[in-house]
Amino acid sequence: MPRKTVLIAGATGLVGYAALKHFAHEPDTALIALSRRQPVDTHRARFIPLDLKDEAACQAVAGGLRDVTHLVYAALFELPGLVDGWRDEEQIRVNDRMLRNLLGPLCSAAPGLRHVTLLQGTKAYGVHVRPLIVPAREGRSEMREQPNFYWAQEDYLRARQIGSAWNWTILRPVLIVGEAIGGAMNLIPALGVHAALMREKGGILPYPGGAPRVSQAVDADLLARAIGWAGETAAARNETFNVTNGDVFTWDNVWPAIADAVGMRAGAAEPFALRSLLGDAGTAAWDAVRMKYRLRSPGLTEFVGLSLEYADYQMRHGQKDTGAPAIVSTIKIAEAGFHDVMDTEVMFRKWFRVFQERAWLPPVVCPAG
Repeated sequence: MPRKTVLIAGATGLVGYAALKHFAHEPDTALIALSRRQPVDTHRARFIPLDLKDEAACQAVAGGLRDVTHLVYAALFELPGLVDGWRDEEQIRVNDRMLRNLLGPLCSAAPGLRHVTLLQGTKAYGVHVRPLIVPAREGRSEMREQPNFYWAQEDYLRARQIGSAWNWTILRPVLIVGEAIGGAMNLIPALGVHAALMREKGGILPYPGGAPRVSQAVDADLLARAIGWAGETAAARNETFNVTNGDVFTWDNVWPAIADAVGMRAGAAEPFALRSLLGDAGTAAWDAVRMKYRLRSPGLTEFVGLSLEYADYQMRHGQKDTGAPAIVSTIKIAEAGFHDVMDTEVMFRKWFRVFQERAWLPPVVCPAG
C-alpha cells in the first residue's frame, strides 16, 4: 500500500500540474488529480473530472478519496477581466465555496488526512492596490482590510482544522512561471504568442511593457518542491511562507534573455497592449503560425486564457513612472529548512524551451519553407 496518497485540486493549472509532476516521481505515493479538464499528461495519477463549484458532485466523489493523506489545493476561479475581478464579491464567494465543497467532504471521507497545502500570493500584501511594504513579511504585512478570497479560504481552513489530526501550510508564491495552457496567469503562452507573431515580421522583439519595477518570480517546479517539503516538515505545520526564486528582476533587464529564448533580438521599448491580440486579426495570425510550424497548441483564446491581460499587468503596460519594488521576504521559509533557489533568467529560458519542445511554440531554428 502506498505510503501516502496526494490529492491535487486544480491539476491543469500552473501549480497543480507542477505538483502532479513532482509527486509522480515520489516512491510509494499514489496520486489523484481533480480538474474540469484532463491534464495533458496525468503522470500516473487517477484522474477525476470535477467542477469544484458543484457541491453535489464533490459529495459524490468523496467516497473515492478515502485513502487521501495530503491535499494540494491549487484550484482557482477567475472572472473575465482578471485584474478587476480580484476584488469582486462573486470571485471571493465562488473561491470560498469551492474550497468548502471539497475540503468538507474530504475531511469526512479520509480519516488518514495529514496535511493540506493552500496557495495564496502577494495579493495578501495588497500588491494589486498599493506599494508593498518592502520586504513583505508573513504575519506582519497582510492587508486583511482589502477584499480577497484568501481570507475567506484561510478562515475556513483554520476553523475546519479545529479538533482534527491534520495540519496545513499556506504558501505565498510570487509571479509563477511554468507549464500550463489556457490558464489565467501563465506568461509563457502570452509572451510566446506575441513573440511568434512579431517574428513573422522580422527578427527584432521590442519590449512592450511600461516603466520598470523591481519584482520577483518563482519557477513552478521549485514551488512544487516547496509543496512537497511543506507536507512532510514539522516546521511547516500551520505556518505561512513566501516562496520565490531567491533573486529579483525587472522586465526590461530580462527581456534580452526572453528574446534570445525565442530566437530573436531584443529591441527598444515600444509599448504594446498584448490583450489587443484577442480579436479576429490576432486569432487569424496565430492560426497561420500554428499551421506554418505544425504546432500542437490550440487556438489563441484556448491557449492563452486570460494571460495576455496578466502579462500587461505584470509588465506595467501604460505606466510611465518607475513602480515601487514588489519584494517579499523568504527568510522564514529558509529558516524552516527550504533553501531551493533558481536564476530567474534561466527560468524563463527553461520554460520557453519546454514549450518549443512540446510544439506549443515555434522552434528557435525555423524549418525552411
